Amino acid sequence: MNADDELCLCFHVTRRKVENFLRIERVRAPSELSECGGAGTGCGWCRPFLKKLWEASRSAGQAELPGADAYAAGRGDHVRGGAGTPPPGATPLA
Repeated sequence: MNADDELCLCFHVTRRKVENFLRIERVRAPSELSECGGAGTGCGWCRPFLKKLWEASRSAGQAELPGADAYAAGRGDHVRGGAGTPPPGATPLA
């Protein structure tokens, strides 16, 4: 996933925005990332990936995330499987 790809497809929050938020706000817990444009508060698909970014920020490492196409397809499976409901205006399912 590139920096400008959407990490939270429900609220159109990019990976770059999350990483900058982590760096500037010095987030203490992954749940605080909801303050970054609502990330993680929609269908829930991005929550494990937000946690990976948070963990990487704590150790000065890099988080391994899937490519944008695979990520969007995984979200589609997640939502179609009944695990979450995107809000109105969210990126359509892949």
